Amino acid sequence: MNDYFDNETLRLLEETKEVRIETRRGEGAPEHRTTIWVVVVGGEAFVRSVRGPRGRWYQEISAHPEGALHAGNQRISVRAVSATDDSTVEAVSEAIRSKYGRTSPGSTQAMLSPETLPTTLKLLPA
Repeated sequence: MNDYFDNETLRLLEETKEVRIETRRGEGAPEHRTTIWVVVVGGEAFVRSVRGPRGRWYQEISAHPEGALHAGNQRISVRAVSATDDSTVEAVSEAIRSKYGRTSPGSTQAMLSPETLPTTLKLLPA
């Protein structure tokens, strides 16, 4: 299994303001899609739950790490892993500030709250 997205996929994620994440409660359960933000840091894709650990999509992908991102006309299969080391969390926070801070300052602040930081996830190709 490849642990890195190709450059074309990373470019799409960098340029796309909002993506839809597809998650499931379990095998055979219907899919659930939610609009979220995605950032690319050091050639890797990251997401974070604006609702912190209460976010439905976050709970689902934490319990069942396979999902997908829908960006543009593409469905990108992903596997989520926790990314809670301080340097990664801060780099993701800075990428969120840079990508969304001017156009969505209130939502950006919510994404930087202490409650949301532990919900930082790295996405790998599935």
